[in-house]
Amino acid sequence: MTDLDPEMFDPMCPSSAMPFQIGDKWTGMVVLCLEGGPRRFTEIRVPLRAVTPKVLTQTLRAMERDGLVVRTAYPENPPRVEYELSALGRSLLTLVEAARAWSSEHLPALLAARQAHKAATASPDS
Repeated sequence: MTDLDPEMFDPMCPSSAMPFQIGDKWTGMVVLCLEGGPRRFTEIRVPLRAVTPKVLTQTLRAMERDGLVVRTAYPENPPRVEYELSALGRSLLTLVEAARAWSSEHLPALLAARQAHKAATASPDS
């Protein structure tokens, strides 16, 4: 086996700017929620009922920062805000679908590996 090249990840490489949050717990789900068009915060929370408002706000802000989501505030009373996938955000739909397909195919093996690891690492006192 050859040694890993210490220079294999160029610090100037564009991949260093990759939006890491696409792999977080909520971003992929938000992408799917916005697939059909603009949604209000409360609409997004319906299928994501397990997410706290604070975490959803942080996720949407990070997505907006990275150009994945467009936030539109309407000057109404009461104020209305909608979130919509940008063209860049829509390009994630293919990636999210690929991850869902992989998970569907490999989830049983992944869960079995986790269970085997848990059993192998369990302390005798447990």
